[in-house]
Amino acid sequence: MEQNHGLLIVLSGPSGAGKGTLCQELLRQMPQVKYSVSATTRQPRPGEVDGLHYFFRSREEFQAMIEQDQLLEWAEFCGNFYGTPKFAVEQAIHAGNDVILEIEIQGALQVKKRFSQGVFIFVVPPSMDELAQRIHKRGTESEEIIQKRLKTAARELEYVSEYDYVVINDEIPIAVDKLKSILVAEKCRVKRKPYVFQGV
Repeated sequence: MEQNHGLLIVLSGPSGAGKGTLCQELLRQMPQVKYSVSATTRQPRPGEVDGLHYFFRSREEFQAMIEQDQLLEWAEFCGNFYGTPKFAVEQAIHAGNDVILEIEIQGALQVKKRFSQGVFIFVVPPSMDELAQRIHKRGTESEEIIQKRLKTAARELEYVSEYDYVVINDEIPIAVDKLKSILVAEKCRVKRKPYVFQGV
């Protein structure tokens, strides 16, 4: 019997939609799912740890990673670069582990071209008003950056049709249950089974 590879789960959506919160809760409830740590050139937010939340790199270091083809995907967002180191992702999937990427939409579309068998999930807020409240509540960015993020979010919502699933993040427990259901369903898809039943 062929080895059953793990799933590559790509979670993205507008900034402030709650991707990070949903991802953390999903990982808490499903410890068998591995989190892929992204690299970024942005400055750490309070409480963020290098190597745990992100690999924080200079623009020069990030450029070197691009040139050496060390990234599964990368994108520029609000003046900073974000990318997924590919070696650890490929290693985990081939070992049979499920891997979740929490990445920006530009990056997700790159992954889709290179890894079409991934599971692509788009997280959206209940409304744009709710999104604005969430971003303001962070208190980590200037008003200029916040307005830029909201305009970007409005454009990003147009990409929902590029994804396999959409999850409205209104109440976290309900949204996490939807994510878990998606993963269970994907595991049962016929095209993912490495064998064929005979004589049933």
